[in-house]
Amino acid sequence: MFQTIFYKEQQTMNTDLNPDFTLDLRGESCPYPVIYTLEALEGMNKGELLQVITDCPGSFRNVPEEATAHGYRFACDPVKNGQEFLFYIYA
Repeated sequence: MFQTIFYKEQQTMNTDLNPDFTLDLRGESCPYPVIYTLEALEGMNKGELLQVITDCPGSFRNVPEEATAHGYRFACDPVKNGQEFLFYIYA
């Protein structure tokens, strides 16, 4: 069952970046983090910032590769936070 959470960011994160949307993909195995990230970015307005949270180890390489190949750019390098990986991608 598809239980991915995609929500408008309420600016509750303690980062210097203020994402417009957050895509919570914890628990989703590869290749779904890549697929859902690209789908989310396609539905956003150009220049909006997407935060992606995932715990799939393969996504640390796959999400940046595929997002870059599709013309999206990152606000910063991917972040490893314990078992989670954080990506900040501009639509």
